[in-house]
Amino acid sequence: MTDAITDEMDMDPIMSDGEHRVKRNFQQKVFVNRSLTLENIKCYGFDMDYTLAMYKSPEYESLGFELLRDRLVSTGYPHELLRYTYDPSFPTRGLVIDTLYGNLLKVDSNGNILVCSHGFRFIKGETIQNYYPNKFIQRDDTERFYILNTLFNLSETYIYVCLVDFFTRCTRYTNLLKGFQHGDLFMSFRSMFQDLRDAMDHIHDTGTLKERTLKNLEKYVMYDPNLPVLLTRIKELAKVFLATNSDFTYTEGIMKYLLENPAKSGNIKASWRSFFDLIVVDTKKPQFFAGGNVLRQVDTHTGKLRIGTYTGDLQHGTVYSGGSSDVICDLLGVKGKDILYVGDHIFGDILKSKKRQGWKTFLVVPELSKELQVWEDKKNLFEELKRLDVFLAELHKNQDSSSTDPEISSIQYRMKVLTYRMDMSYGQMGSLLRSGARQTLFASQLMRYADLYSTSCVNLLYYPCNHLFMAPPVLMPHESTSPYPISFTPSDLSVTKMRQKRNI
Repeated sequence: MTDAITDEMDMDPIMSDGEHRVKRNFQQKVFVNRSLTLENIKCYGFDMDYTLAMYKSPEYESLGFELLRDRLVSTGYPHELLRYTYDPSFPTRGLVIDTLYGNLLKVDSNGNILVCSHGFRFIKGETIQNYYPNKFIQRDDTERFYILNTLFNLSETYIYVCLVDFFTRCTRYTNLLKGFQHGDLFMSFRSMFQDLRDAMDHIHDTGTLKERTLKNLEKYVMYDPNLPVLLTRIKELAKVFLATNSDFTYTEGIMKYLLENPAKSGNIKASWRSFFDLIVVDTKKPQFFAGGNVLRQVDTHTGKLRIGTYTGDLQHGTVYSGGSSDVICDLLGVKGKDILYVGDHIFGDILKSKKRQGWKTFLVVPELSKELQVWEDKKNLFEELKRLDVFLAELHKNQDSSSTDPEISSIQYRMKVLTYRMDMSYGQMGSLLRSGARQTLFASQLMRYADLYSTSCVNLLYYPCNHLFMAPPVLMPHESTSPYPISFTPSDLSVTKMRQKRNI
């Protein structure tokens, strides 16, 4: 371990003599939705982008925004768009674009609308009902609603908001319900969104974003000296694989910078490929977790794919392209429950690997650093919101259909004010995980599909290799109202007692 880690060591009062733990601040903790024992994990899998490779914010999002903006202008969009620059305080992950009305939405797990903006104008109350009568969307309607699941989506989220803002305010265009009119030309919100998606595809297909990134790695990619330490430690105990949607050339450029960088580490490391038992590029997740694609070998000298489907045994040092999650299991000789897969994409990495393969999952949420900081700073607002919620419930408890109480309206207004103050502490679209006391769609998916989550996968270094991640016990509503509630005390769940029970 590095000095930064060993300096944090001290005795844990609930552990026996000789057992040590690491002090962990909020940024170093791994959070648990479902209990998981690391000593049962026989294989660790990692995504690369925003998982092993963390991109610097807002520099990286600004680069993506500028490339998208310039591409749209080159295809015919007004040059006035060049005046817009990226504002990191506006977008957050997990938002939904309504391609029919051009609105940007934050919703909960059921599709209830929490926040709505049209361009940079936030829509409130009855105005929302003009678009959505029940303040609700059918988020399964993927033809209309596009969910922005990844950190790569932040730049296109913001450029779409800029487009709507520009055409709404531009006097040359007439504002209509589903788009803009200019003479005989009608430009729908849906066509604008498709143009944006085409621009994004162009940037990725031509490799423009990747090329700019590789030319200035220090500006756009974080270097963490603990990453090779983590991978080395894991590889001593379990199998390790890399499964990324990126191509081999880009993957090699990024991983060399992270794992064999003598300028950063002070000495020359082994080849980055030696940190993994299996490397698969061009995986095309989430398809990778379903039928998958043809598995081919990569010529590591040229980056080109060798013809034919690979059908042999695992060859160490070989890089593969395509394939599927089933192929991963076959080549490494592991089963679904043996695997802990670490990724940042709630849908493409976590949901699909959990639902289709039953893999254990670890979601990387870099935004959690800010979420935790705001949560600490504004905890009093949330506590007040909870108190008002309980008080409101008490007022309603003994009312019938004829009852009226003006105090209820006053409390509801106060709750709206508190919710707004909390949201603005995170950014213009609020928190990634909640709006007041209500959880977002992203938060509900995180809790449902991610067994573990943290700001970084490197935080696994702060836990022993046989650590038991214990999920907090959750009572169902009918259980919590029992006259004989179950009490979970810290002593009941102590690490020492759990180990003693397992050793009986």
